[in-house]
Amino acid sequence: MAFLLGEQLYQISGQGPPPAKDFFLLEITKNEVIWKSWKISVRPEHRGAPPTQLKMAHQEFLHDKRLQCDVVTVFGQRILDYTVSLCQGKFDYLERLPDDLLLKITSYLQLKDTTLLAQVSHRFRKFCNSDKFWEETVRSRCAEFSSDMEDIANAMGWRRTFFAFFHKSAIKKQQMRMRPTQPCAAVFASLLMSVPTGRS
Repeated sequence: MAFLLGEQLYQISGQGPPPAKDFFLLEITKNEVIWKSWKISVRPEHRGAPPTQLKMAHQEFLHDKRLQCDVVTVFGQRILDYTVSLCQGKFDYLERLPDDLLLKITSYLQLKDTTLLAQVSHRFRKFCNSDKFWEETVRSRCAEFSSDMEDIANAMGWRRTFFAFFHKSAIKKQQMRMRPTQPCAAVFASLLMSVPTGRS
């Protein structure tokens, strides 16, 4: 799974809390934590000042309570917890799966399950709302789709096309798949009863 990890593991930026208006960036790479800050001020001495930058190894960050406090102040406890997890080698591989692999996985899910997947994180919400996801949904789940409709879908957007033309039929198809089937034991028993015994 290591191939899923790029050089940059995570990055977030934002403005610090008032009254200061300084801007901050937190970046976690495979080996380092990088903390940058830009001084935002109307004072002449701060105009054109370069950002300050602090780099440290993951293990250093885990012991640097001051920088951890700065991260909480600017980005909140949740971001600090996530940063600590990354520095401890606890990587969220599922979040890093390429879209093509996610498309393959979600093809085994029912559409109602993908709405739950979209609530897991920003990454999955973006994926489940992408044209790539809805194009695959229309092409693989909507039997009525034809090549003649492709130009319409490209113009309207694949998600809008699905809900405009295929939503009801796709839901009905899913419901048919969800109908309870005869238990395997009962099927097996009925087959045994249909086999000739050789008795007259």
